Amino acid sequence: MAGNSRSDRGSNSDRSRNNDSRGSARGGSSRGNSGSGQGSRSGGGYQGRRDGDGRASREGGKPGGERGDSRGTRSGGGYQGRRDDRPERSAEQQVYDGPPIPDDVSSKDLDKFARAELQNIPEKLAEKVARHLVMAGTLLHEDPDLAHKHALAARARAMRNGLVREAVGETAYARGSWAEALSEFRAARRMNGRNTYVPMMADCERALGRPEKALEFDRAEVRNKLDEMGNIELTIVLAGARRDLGQVEAALQMLETEPLNSKSRADWLPRLRYAYADTLLAAGRKAEAIEWFHRVVAVDPEQVTDADERLAALEK
Repeated sequence: MAGNSRSDRGSNSDRSRNNDSRGSARGGSSRGNSGSGQGSRSGGGYQGRRDGDGRASREGGKPGGERGDSRGTRSGGGYQGRRDDRPERSAEQQVYDGPPIPDDVSSKDLDKFARAELQNIPEKLAEKVARHLVMAGTLLHEDPDLAHKHALAARARAMRNGLVREAVGETAYARGSWAEALSEFRAARRMNGRNTYVPMMADCERALGRPEKALEFDRAEVRNKLDEMGNIELTIVLAGARRDLGQVEAALQMLETEPLNSKSRADWLPRLRYAYADTLLAAGRKAEAIEWFHRVVAVDPEQVTDADERLAALEK
């Protein structure tokens, strides 16, 4: 998980995985959220498909065909019981199986907009895909590794579906698998044409030690396709990339183009102010940094950031 310790991200790992650059990380928010609102399908969820050509195996719908269930024999006239001599599931088959899903989890827990994106999948298969997506979204912040396994199980069934690839990207991103997340976001973007993944894609480039690649997203044709939240999230990431390159003043100037004094209660505001406070500190402007960390605390009742801890250390 290299690259997951950048202080300007403002995330307290013991509190939340929502970082300044992540926008709404799809697990608990509804589709209607601005900015990154493509995943968290009401209670979570996503989807998938798989095998060589992206389709599920026709042998029972699973890789590996028949399970080879062997019943007991009648030799000697007596029933000798059922022998559990089924071959061990391959790694690919285990991915397809995925983690168990509680019986009370329904495909209907996925919001209607997300379910609509599963219409290109056979109904029975879409039901299982949707349930894995529900679990992926539900577990995204609580247990991203397990959420990722659910997303991979969905992808094993619906590899050519953009929503599925989005889910794999988001769960990979949440667990710090930056290269995998970037690859999945690229695939999802090719499939559905959405630019809402751009802030996370740029952040992956930065986490992989490629700030110059992250800055390539700062183009008018990209910016024009993002809403206010998406543009702010992208600015936060790009300011971090500027800092990675030692361009602290340029990072400050970039952040100052955004609505730092907004009265909005949107999730992006504490992250924006945090990035600004942290960059002021990096520029040697400690007094101003302290002032802005206080302003972060004022709009961060859920303590998404660790601004209070930063203040405690700075005001000793």
